Amino acid sequence: QVQLVESGGGLVQPGESLRLSCAASGSIFRINDMGWYRQAPGKQRELVATITSGDNAKYADSVKGRFTISRDSAKISVYLQMNSLRPEDTAVYYCNVPRVLTTAGRYLEVWGQGTLVTVSS
Repeated sequence: QVQLVESGGGLVQPGESLRLSCAASGSIFRINDMGWYRQAPGKQRELVATITSGDNAKYADSVKGRFTISRDSAKISVYLQMNSLRPEDTAVYYCNVPRVLTTAGRYLEVWGQGTLVTVSS
């Protein structure tokens, strides 16, 4: 069993910053890629950013230059630094590990429970 727990969401004004955190725990042998997705009200879930175990990052065009994804040295936590936030960034943000190898030798995809980010004046 592997769990992802997110934190750091909240209410901010346009132009302000937030930092989201996601920590993986459980029967983890190895995690390669990690990522952040978001889902705004009435919209489909969309990719925000991903990062590989080698710290190669990719971003959605809508957040390039404003958001930064990073990982801890143990490679089981991922962060999303969000600057210059806009009302259209309002969404529930989900942490994702598309492929974790467990200590039992199984591959799983894992999602966090989500954390709400609201950008409003």
